[in-house]
Amino acid sequence: MKVTKGCVVKSMAGHDGGRFYLVLEVRDGFATIADGKERKLERPKRKNLRHLAPTNKVLDVETLTTNNQLRRALREYNGPLDAPQKMGEQ
Repeated sequence: MKVTKGCVVKSMAGHDGGRFYLVLEVRDGFATIADGKERKLERPKRKNLRHLAPTNKVLDVETLTTNNQLRRALREYNGPLDAPQKMGEQ
């Protein structure tokens, strides 16, 4: 599957490896991604397409206008991001 705008992707490399993001834009071999918490819509991350694994889920980027909406949409992939971790959990 190809990485396109609105696609939910998994980061496969870097310090954010294993986390899921929404693709906001694809240009010149790079994707602009956000998750609504670590990488907000106002300051998305630019990531090489080779470091992303697409899922079969595509969301409408135009309807996700706030970071809270984006976090909720990605919750099934990343889990409850806002929940504090318990001692010993990673």
